[in-house]
Amino acid sequence: MKELGLGLLIIGLISLVLPLINPNLHYAFLTWIENWGTTMAWIIRGGIALLGLVLWLGFKNRD
Repeated sequence: MKELGLGLLIIGLISLVLPLINPNLHYAFLTWIENWGTTMAWIIRGGIALLGLVLWLGFKNRD
């Protein structure tokens, strides 16, 4: 679960940063999020990053 959390965290952070770097590029991964609207897209991106952070921190000390 720690690896899944780290993966979600990285994907979430990348999806948060990419639209800020170049908003004209449309990435295949992010296009489905934009169908929900701008505000909901940011909520989904932040939720993915937050879920990843919670999973990573929650399972960080487990073997």
